[in-house]
Amino acid sequence: MSDSEAEKIALEHDAARRFLRAYERYYHIPMRHIWHNQPAKPDVSCYMESERLDIEIAHLYANEHEAMAVLGRPLSLDIQRQLAQLALNPDTEQLRYALSKLLSAKAAKRYDSKRVWLLIRNASTLWHHQDFLEVKPQLVLAPGHPFEQIWLLTDWQGTHEPLQLYSAK
Repeated sequence: MSDSEAEKIALEHDAARRFLRAYERYYHIPMRHIWHNQPAKPDVSCYMESERLDIEIAHLYANEHEAMAVLGRPLSLDIQRQLAQLALNPDTEQLRYALSKLLSAKAAKRYDSKRVWLLIRNASTLWHHQDFLEVKPQLVLAPGHPFEQIWLLTDWQGTHEPLQLYSAK
């Protein structure tokens, strides 16, 4: 396994763990036993009470430069300046665009699963819980996407209540 694959799995596991803890805390439904899956399946699986649930995980960044910064990659001085400028002027339109783009990309995938949720974890330092509440009503989901539910952890640590973006029920 390459270092980047190991890093991806570690990020997905951490996001799943934080989501399950937050979900249990706010909804009082047991979520247990995270394990990773092979490609064609969603990233992780767990048990929600006694029923299997598969979860596809995505991390949301403002752009690829911010992703590099968050992941600790070396950045040129020019990129550092661009990120500093971005931090001074966070834009809800940019958030809506980034979130819509991520949702569209995930909606195009198909999974070998009877029941799959999408979990998006905010990895950006630009956007906070309130920003997502403002943008949520403007989101348009692609028809025919494979997700029973779509959830968002609005902060890296999962301290806020998970925000439900979609439910088929």
